[in-house]
Amino acid sequence: MKKLFLTSVVALLLFSCQNDNNVDENQSPTQNPLNTSAQRGCASQEVLENQLKENPNLASKMAEIERFTENAIATGRLVNGKIEIPVVVNVLYRTTAENISLALIQSQIDVLNKDFNAQNTDYNQVPALFSGVKANVEISFVLDQVIRKSTTKSSWGTRDAMKKSKQGGLNPTSPTTKLNIWSCTIGGGILGYAQFPGGSSATDGVVIDANYFGVTSSSSSSYPYNLGRTASHEVGHWMNLRHIWGDATCGSDLVSDTPVHNTANYGVPAYPHYSTCSGTPVEMTMNYMDYTDDRGMYMFSLGQKSRIDAIFAVGGVRASFRL
Repeated sequence: MKKLFLTSVVALLLFSCQNDNNVDENQSPTQNPLNTSAQRGCASQEVLENQLKENPNLASKMAEIERFTENAIATGRLVNGKIEIPVVVNVLYRTTAENISLALIQSQIDVLNKDFNAQNTDYNQVPALFSGVKANVEISFVLDQVIRKSTTKSSWGTRDAMKKSKQGGLNPTSPTTKLNIWSCTIGGGILGYAQFPGGSSATDGVVIDANYFGVTSSSSSSYPYNLGRTASHEVGHWMNLRHIWGDATCGSDLVSDTPVHNTANYGVPAYPHYSTCSGTPVEMTMNYMDYTDDRGMYMFSLGQKSRIDAIFAVGGVRASFRL
């Protein structure tokens, strides 16, 4: 199990994560969704690195969030009861397929509610080794509004253009009290990305590629990322969770009860999958913050729940969502 050191936070923020896809604003998708060997691509860490370069104050702000988080966990000053988060879905479409249906949008909200409340049907697949730390995060989501906008852009990249009306996108709606999710074609094989707590409210939220939004059939072009878990992963980032391998070989995700991972896992690894890091622990490959296929991820840990609770606690960076 990992020990947490606040002094490592800034180094973690500045560390260059594994990223197979550098996305250009005008780049078209290169990943073949029907190829089951294609790998999950999340650009959240890359986006954070760009924000850190552009905003010299962000690293210290995020370090302060970590200090608050560690203190909240240590002192027990966490959120009591459940939190319900209103969700605004911003749909940017050029094609009919990109103009996702209300039913598909609702299927995504349903997945978030199941995954963050331990109501997913695969929750009972969590191995006995991790049964003592599997968590019900107890956060619910309700669809508040759907905003649609036609566009001529074929892909949006990862520089937040879809979040800015002046660049053809849609500005976030009430981002301090509502979770904004943008659905659009990102490009470059990126399934989604999120802004971590501490960034500007003008770009706060989650972006999901339209092809991986909501639940579709196993024969669809979104397979094996067709069960809505891209949003569960990205909303986890939005709630201050890091990739489980810490974006470094044998890195830290700042959570004490998740085993140290060598690096990201893909597909659906056979259990038990052993790490070659110190102590050779069994990796928690079924955690939502790994890179496995949608059907291979189905749990958060109690330590992750504590990190999430801390940002919604009184004085936390997302405390405004409790009002």
